Amino acid sequence: MQEFRSNGKILLTGEYAVLDGAKSLALPTTKGQTLKVDGGEQNLLTWKSYDEKNKVWFETRFKINEGDFELEISTQDPDSGKITTRLQQILKQLFKIHPEKFITGLDISTHLDFNRNWGLGTSSTLINNLAQWIDTDPYQLLAETFGGSGYDIAAAQNDHPITYQLTQKGVSVFTADFNPEFKDELFFVYLNKKQNSREAIAHYRKQDPTQLQELIDKISGITEQIIHSTNLTEFKMLLQAHETLISKTIQLPRIQKQLFPDFNGLVKSLGAWGGDFVLATGKEKEKEFFRQKGYQDILDYNELIK
Repeated sequence: MQEFRSNGKILLTGEYAVLDGAKSLALPTTKGQTLKVDGGEQNLLTWKSYDEKNKVWFETRFKINEGDFELEISTQDPDSGKITTRLQQILKQLFKIHPEKFITGLDISTHLDFNRNWGLGTSSTLINNLAQWIDTDPYQLLAETFGGSGYDIAAAQNDHPITYQLTQKGVSVFTADFNPEFKDELFFVYLNKKQNSREAIAHYRKQDPTQLQELIDKISGITEQIIHSTNLTEFKMLLQAHETLISKTIQLPRIQKQLFPDFNGLVKSLGAWGGDFVLATGKEKEKEFFRQKGYQDILDYNELIK
């Protein structure tokens, strides 16, 4: 049996703007996804996906037929059709790259150690794991399947904070010396809602392109300043400026103004605005503020970030 693992991700700076070349700060998470590949019945590919509680949330079986993957059985749930179609697309792409990997039957399983609704990178960790197995460029595989900037692939491959930037020469990834002394006053709150990043990106693309370069330059500058911030007051000020810039660009209210106007600390959106996790500042008193409002999935910085 072969086994591969990839880290999940948090994008601290550069949401949306990372698509157009803004330097962004990405934080690999302690939670991720594992792929296991074993031999199976001839001409068949069985697939099982396990959640963080080790329960199967999706399973299917395909007949391998000269690069085509004919559906035999699949989990009967509302999302199984879309998932199966996307999986067939990915498998066909893998077959084009290395058909010899599919000469024998295969038993493939994926194992998450985070709630798949959390938006920590269910798709990106899968793509990075499959790319390792098939021995191909994960960024290219991502482009040919899910699309996106690729920062989540970079996070999947690294065990430390990184800066990520799309340049004319390609992807630029560097280790970021980001280990704030005030991290015990940072925590993450799940908003009880998974946000569809593709829809959010489409919304971003409607913005005036003439304003984007100024945004990219400002976000890149804030990213550098955040990496070198030495105290929580400065850090909060920079995040506030970041939120204001993105809010103006995508014409959506800041999440703090929308949901938590009475919160004493700072709340910053992460990734697609309106769902998944937010970053908040404070300690136990501030965590209790969110619990009282019905948000129970609260993770300390040290608990989630590598």
